[in-house]
Amino acid sequence: MVVHAEVTERSLDLDRLVAAAGSDRCGAVVSFSGVIRNHDGGRAVDRLSYSAHPQAGAVIVEVAAGIAAAHDGVRIAVAHRVGDLRIGEAALVAAVAAAHRAEAFAACADLIETVKARVPIWKQQYFPDGTNEWVGL
Repeated sequence: MVVHAEVTERSLDLDRLVAAAGSDRCGAVVSFSGVIRNHDGGRAVDRLSYSAHPQAGAVIVEVAAGIAAAHDGVRIAVAHRVGDLRIGEAALVAAVAAAHRAEAFAACADLIETVKARVPIWKQQYFPDGTNEWVGL
């Protein structure tokens, strides 16, 4: 079951997603927070900017539904942020609850990998020397 899936410009709240995914029938809640780091490929990074296709919100819902269908009994909450992000801010957060930890871990890993592969969101990195580059185009 998908309890939450969105692409948003607002700051992400992992605790809210963990609470949404949890249930009294779930003995495990696995969470993931993808945060902006200060380096990439041996270069210092100052900040990132994420841009999304207008259908990105619909695609993240579709991805979450597909993972829920593939992992029976899981509860999924996922959000990806767009716009300008600073070092240390969360860009992608997810919580997956299941009756047992193995299923929660497997579904969460599948969710994150599939979101990264399928949701049309692009990252632009800004470097201290004033240059920038697009990643994943």
